[in-house]
Amino acid sequence: MEKIEFKREIKASPEKVWAILLGKESYPLWTTVFAEGSTAETDWKKGSKAIFLDGKGNGMVSRIEENIPHQFISIKHLGEFKNGKEELNQDWGDAYENYTLENNSGQTLLTINLNVSSDWIDYMEKTWPEALNKVAELAEA
Repeated sequence: MEKIEFKREIKASPEKVWAILLGKESYPLWTTVFAEGSTAETDWKKGSKAIFLDGKGNGMVSRIEENIPHQFISIKHLGEFKNGKEELNQDWGDAYENYTLENNSGQTLLTINLNVSSDWIDYMEKTWPEALNKVAELAEA
């Protein structure tokens, strides 16, 4: 696993940015850069299962490791979701996706830390900045 990080200053409060990141209506808007029709099936509570799907019904099975509202959320990816079934037969190791929101005089510094396999680094380095721009655009509107 490789650790990578992305940061974006957003001209909105942490509460607003948090609502954009996790909102049922807003989540598909900013994650469309990863996959058209993306959805998140979860209540976002610590310990809860999360299923992240693309528009074709495939995606990832994950668990919410931590949730400190408006400050930090940690997601551990456990396996894939394919053809309507969870596939957890591979060890994904420490495949974490962490979101840290820091209040900076009414603005938010959003930091994303990921542990990803080296196969995905190029994709993530291209796509995450676009996703953060979309989060900023939605939060600043």
